[in-house]
Amino acid sequence: MDELERYRRALEGLLGTPATEGNCIEVLRDGVEIFPAMLEAIEQAQHTVDLLTFVYWEGDIARRMAAALCSRAGDGVRVRVILDSLGARHVHNDLIEQMDDAGVLLHWFRPLVPGQGPGHRTHRKVLICDEKVAFTGGVGIADEWDGSSDDETGWRETQIRVTGPAVDGLRAAFVDDWLDAEHLLFDDHDRFPEQPQDGSTTAMIVRSESEHGWSDGALLRHAVLELARRRVRITTAYLAPSPEMIAALCRTAARGVQVQLLHPGPQTDKEIARLAAERVYDDLLEAGIELYEFQPTMLHAKVLTVDGLVSVVGSSNLNMRSLSHDEEVDVVMFDPEVTAILDAHTDADLERCERVDESWNQRSPVRWAPQRLVGLIDRWT
Repeated sequence: MDELERYRRALEGLLGTPATEGNCIEVLRDGVEIFPAMLEAIEQAQHTVDLLTFVYWEGDIARRMAAALCSRAGDGVRVRVILDSLGARHVHNDLIEQMDDAGVLLHWFRPLVPGQGPGHRTHRKVLICDEKVAFTGGVGIADEWDGSSDDETGWRETQIRVTGPAVDGLRAAFVDDWLDAEHLLFDDHDRFPEQPQDGSTTAMIVRSESEHGWSDGALLRHAVLELARRRVRITTAYLAPSPEMIAALCRTAARGVQVQLLHPGPQTDKEIARLAAERVYDDLLEAGIELYEFQPTMLHAKVLTVDGLVSVVGSSNLNMRSLSHDEEVDVVMFDPEVTAILDAHTDADLERCERVDESWNQRSPVRWAPQRLVGLIDRWT
């Protein structure tokens, strides 16, 4: 059994989810590449469009996306949209009214209840058009993403465009949340076509549910850390791992595996998340794990690569919300060529990072008290 097959069979056996062959994967970097590809897929759809997102805020891209969805619905395409009621609460009412008037079927996922906490959310980001092309990754529908991290006009993001059998798994992630309000499972617009297998990527879709204990997303990351032999690289927007995940990262480094963690620096969108990350710096640094803070803009990508062979792109961060409390979806790709592209992007990101060393806590003593306070609430960061 070669090394790539070892990864595949181990993850299939541990997760109970078969990988599919013949997929085509295109890696999209930043909103400057992501949004044109997504809008083109929507505009070309003839039968169905399904969009699931945590963030839908405001700005030009929010209006353009709404206009594209309304246009297809007006032409008889069935358009379904799921917005998380927490993440998308800042969307402009006029866009919601436009979609309703155009016939877009819109569902608010788990409406917030006054006086209660955020609860279990859907953090998935999925677009499926005509049941044959799908997108997933970390992008939200907001102007913060609508640009390039190269010139600091947009957040640093990674999204993938998928065709092939893996599209069915991403559609299942949408339908899983669509049924949250007992909507119809499918209708006459759904054709369930045979998926082409003319690509070269073997891929596995891992859906995580909000639950007690470890989700499949957490199990995936624990398994990958145990399987790694040479190098693990993790890019995450929010770094607040559980004690068990910290232990797994440290065990991996103790075996001599190079472990690199990239996360936001001063341009973070949530200062509380940066404080939560700093709480675990000492444990990770003591284990020999390399920590990097991205400097130019917000780093929002969720990417994991292992040994130059296997990669993961999806909606999950390396924090307790993603790996225990929220609905997430990840694509595991057993493909050295795709992994090489993602590693090249990481190499470029590292050039714009500052490495954290043991002197980090001498930079700002006033942060110590807030870090301890964050410890009381970081299960929700």
